[in-house]
Amino acid sequence: LGEAKNLPTYPGPNKMRDCYCTVNLDQEEVFRTKIVEKSLCPFYGEDFYCEIPRTFRHLSFYIFDRDVFRRDSIIGKVAIQKEDLQKYHNRDTWFQLQHVDADSEVQGKVHLELRLSEVITDTGVVCHKLATRVLECQGLPIVNGQCDPYATVTLAGPSRQVLHIQELPSEAKKTKVKKKTNNPHFDEVFYFEVTRPSSYNKKSHFDIEDVDEVDKMEIRVDLWNASNLKFGDEFLGELRLPLKFLRQSSSYEAWYFLQPRDNGNKSLKPDDLGSLRLNVVYTEDHVFSSDYYSPLRDVLLKSADVEPVSASAAHILGEVCREKQEAAIPLVRLFLHYGRIVPFISAIANAEVKRTQDPNTIFRGNSLTSKCIDETMKLAGMHYLQVTLKPIIDEICQVHKPCEIDPVKLKDGENLENNRENLRQYVDRIFTVITKSGVSCPTVMCDIFFSLRESAAKRFQGDLDVRYTAVSSFIFLRFFAPAILSPNLFQLTPHHPDPQTSRTLTLISKTIQTLGSLSKSKSANFKESYMATFYDYFNEQKYADAVKNFLDLISSSGRRDHKSIEQPILLKEGFMIKRAQGRKRFGMKNFKKRWFRLTNHEFTYQKSKGDHPLCSIPIENILAVERLEEESFKMKNMFQVIQPERRVLYIQANNCVEAKDWIDILTKVSQCNKKRLTVYHPSAYLNGHWLCCKATADNTPGCTPCTGGLPANIQLDIDGDRETERIYSLFNLYMPKLEKMQEACGSKSVYDGPEEEEYSTFIIDDPKETYKTLRLIIEGVGTLEQEHAQYKRDKFKKTKYGSQEHPIGDKSFQTYIRQQSEISAHSI
Repeated sequence: LGEAKNLPTYPGPNKMRDCYCTVNLDQEEVFRTKIVEKSLCPFYGEDFYCEIPRTFRHLSFYIFDRDVFRRDSIIGKVAIQKEDLQKYHNRDTWFQLQHVDADSEVQGKVHLELRLSEVITDTGVVCHKLATRVLECQGLPIVNGQCDPYATVTLAGPSRQVLHIQELPSEAKKTKVKKKTNNPHFDEVFYFEVTRPSSYNKKSHFDIEDVDEVDKMEIRVDLWNASNLKFGDEFLGELRLPLKFLRQSSSYEAWYFLQPRDNGNKSLKPDDLGSLRLNVVYTEDHVFSSDYYSPLRDVLLKSADVEPVSASAAHILGEVCREKQEAAIPLVRLFLHYGRIVPFISAIANAEVKRTQDPNTIFRGNSLTSKCIDETMKLAGMHYLQVTLKPIIDEICQVHKPCEIDPVKLKDGENLENNRENLRQYVDRIFTVITKSGVSCPTVMCDIFFSLRESAAKRFQGDLDVRYTAVSSFIFLRFFAPAILSPNLFQLTPHHPDPQTSRTLTLISKTIQTLGSLSKSKSANFKESYMATFYDYFNEQKYADAVKNFLDLISSSGRRDHKSIEQPILLKEGFMIKRAQGRKRFGMKNFKKRWFRLTNHEFTYQKSKGDHPLCSIPIENILAVERLEEESFKMKNMFQVIQPERRVLYIQANNCVEAKDWIDILTKVSQCNKKRLTVYHPSAYLNGHWLCCKATADNTPGCTPCTGGLPANIQLDIDGDRETERIYSLFNLYMPKLEKMQEACGSKSVYDGPEEEEYSTFIIDDPKETYKTLRLIIEGVGTLEQEHAQYKRDKFKKTKYGSQEHPIGDKSFQTYIRQQSEISAHSI
């Protein structure tokens, strides 16, 4: 989320606004930026990442203005249809802000059945009756925290006199109001009479004089939220269906997407509201079951054992991808999942060290090795960063001590010496927490550093420092320094820091990077003279010794039992709503907002942040964490934490993304508990019975198998099949390069002379081995490609437009139909 520009001015005297932006799936808010004060061109620079836990039609971005009374008013929105996300994939785009009103804010779908039948009245006049059955709706929006929906049904036509319509549009028929649900079941039928002149003839029901007029008639269904407010009920969406299509068959039943009301689009110029710069990266993986991936996965997992490693499938992926990062992300996740990351990184690092000529340039390029190590540190070292840096980064962000040491940038009233002292204290504290944190460094990182150190020391035996610089170039330059510089990218802060804090963090990061680099003449590293002067504070031997001790500790293999580190690590915290557990016999079981906190030791809640916990559940007492069916309390995004003696804590998260995050992380930390349950109740125990299975005893064992959780280590927080699917997609995308590489292997094995120019971009140490691997890759990718094509053809044959999965009005499905019709001759 980049920035907004040219927002409309505030009507008050200062004209400026305090704005924030939200990210929404349809109308459900899943993220919110910080507030940027006093600006009409606010800069956010914030990144959000989430797995999308449900279907959606629009990814929407709303800009709000917070006024002096802390009321928020909407300025405008950008709504991107799901099927258009690919158009903007991974590139900065400016979007015009659109107006927001109740009539344009629509989500959800409705299930209808229409039946047109002939009736002969007592007087012998033939008329047509239209029966409209409103079955149910799904996914309606929650308005002001509630949804009490009802539907109105109207038959409308262009000229009532000709058609003798009995129903006036104003006499809409109305369903009952369904309380507290956004998935209401109505199942109500409404009848409308369509009477015609007596010139009836037997040829067909519809052979009438005013056929054109009947064609112009339409049935209209409007959804409303029954509001207690005096402003009237809120519009939730509508559907207009011409009766014309009922001429082919007299009954029709389908799902439809609700549409916004056509309110003659207000005549506002599109550039009234300013614009928003976004970069959206949207990926969709279609993953088969595990056995489909076996051939390709086996070739990839053998990579660490292939001699030379440049002939392995993983190395080849790095060679053909446009950017090494593309290959590194799925490779690291796959190898971590199967516990093969250390041998794989050791093999590629060893090969890179052998190709390096100068010890000072070791691991400095953007090679596959450095990108894979970066990615491993990001995944395995997230908790390590939290426990090491988060407390002091939080303090820097909150206290705002002046730390500017560039004389040119000093503000009025600031003292250079004071600022230097503030900065020196911060650097000292951060340096100390880092160099004392060796024992907390994750085992997998230590094992990788051990192999880097061994490779470097063996290759450059004359350089005694190389075993340190090989490790420090990762842990300081590519792990701690970037996390200090951009804490929001490493989940150390929720938002991008303000400019002053950002400047302080930049100065700290530069100094820490230099302290960790162990280069001979440190002050010469700085282009700025004020930094060189500042650095003199740290030109003492004790700093170099502390770095070396720290690097020795984190790069020595098998040095300790990881479980002996007993400090609690904060994993997640935030406000949620919980239901009282009803421990008192006559206490009210009501819902209350509480501050929840999860560490690797316990799950607690308190009245507000920093208070004494009201309840603490040790991690070993969490027996299962599962979603709770909405019907239980008519509330969305609920889950349950099940404890011994079947005690259950019911919790509601703020949105679907938060709910998924909490369920995932609670499941992950409690996965290794010995007494984990295998079955649970998906609904609550209310009014003397379980809503799901109707059992009356509250200690009845569950009626549904628990979902497969994720163990407590990083290794299984990853879906190995999904990562293999990603790698297949990359190989498929770069197939021309794989074929070029095959040609290069052939050329190299035949001609031992100078290689052809076009093939010199690939590293090929052993043409024969590389060719063998390439053949296996191309076969594996070809097989998977056929499987995908066959699956699409089968799905296409089975899919029905107007079904619950593909309601009428689903543009992405219509696009899909078009593509399939071009590929295959099947008609829908």
